[in-house]
Amino acid sequence: MTLSSHSGATTQAVSLFQGAKGCKGLELQRSHEKLSRYRLFVQWETLENHTVDFQEWRKLVGHCFAAPPEVEHNIQALKGF
Repeated sequence: MTLSSHSGATTQAVSLFQGAKGCKGLELQRSHEKLSRYRLFVQWETLENHTVDFQEWRKLVGHCFAAPPEVEHNIQALKGF
């Protein structure tokens, strides 16, 4: 995967995220050490907003994955500042 293919597809998907029920924001990060590794962080109001209400973006970026993405749902444990 190249930076342009992944970030380009994610950029196209931004409008889907912006219009998605409960989506509060997103951030795409690229690893310094492993340049082909990306992490997409999406903030949702509820878990169900992601798992039930929103699945459209995979149609745009699914071809960019070498393997199915590993998905984790996290809650904030601490915010320092």
